[in-house]
Amino acid sequence: MAAGEIRMKRLTGDGRCVVVAVDHGLFDGPIEGMVDLRDTCQKINPCIDAVLLAPGMLRHCGEVFAAPKRPLAMVRLNWNTVYCFKFNYLGAKSVYCCPPEDALREGMDIALVSLTLRTGDETRDAANVEVFSTLTHACRRLGIPVVGEYFPTGHASMTAEQLHEDVLIGSRIVAELGADAIKTFYTCKFHEVTRACPIPVLGLGAEKLPTQKEALELAAAEVSAGAGGVVFGRNAIQVPDPFAFQAALCDVVRNGMTLSQAVDQYKVQ
Repeated sequence: MAAGEIRMKRLTGDGRCVVVAVDHGLFDGPIEGMVDLRDTCQKINPCIDAVLLAPGMLRHCGEVFAAPKRPLAMVRLNWNTVYCFKFNYLGAKSVYCCPPEDALREGMDIALVSLTLRTGDETRDAANVEVFSTLTHACRRLGIPVVGEYFPTGHASMTAEQLHEDVLIGSRIVAELGADAIKTFYTCKFHEVTRACPIPVLGLGAEKLPTQKEALELAAAEVSAGAGGVVFGRNAIQVPDPFAFQAALCDVVRNGMTLSQAVDQYKVQ
């Protein structure tokens, strides 16, 4: 079994995975719960499967990846204006931010490469595909599996049906371009997205939800619709007891624990 296959097998196993994302500073700067990323990483329960972070933070957060039972290091390799909500950019331009070889030397196990389309400029769409494809195939040559993130441009202003149609098409494109798994938004007909892709689809947590119970409900809905796992950031970190919530999340996603059982056992609200 090749190195990339082994890493991917470690992520998804024979079931579903839980990833905690702490790469928000790459686009938002310091935010609540992620000001001191070393401290943030102390709030990551080793029961999770991977941590998503920016390439420059690997060297500062090595402790979380050094334990015998450790999560995998998933590293974001491109930068896109679509995530910079505070800057009010109008388009969604993707650029390279870290060569895969450099991230691999720093300790990357799995790469994340994002793709945005329907930017309003077909030249920009094509350039975004070029960035995605170049990084993806460079990773494959190094034996590094790639999680392809499909992030719809202007998702906040879309109807539920528009978001679903965009995610359905975009996720399939990500798979066709060579990704090993997909990270994307949960939609009103998410089962169509998971069914249309031959690789695992990981549902993201998106905006911070009002309660931990609602976050677990989202995770359960994603899994029920065929997701191969979840990627939660704010909803897994900006909570009173991140260790407990992440343990509950793992039980709901990986072990089929019911929502009521998770709430009772881990005392999340």
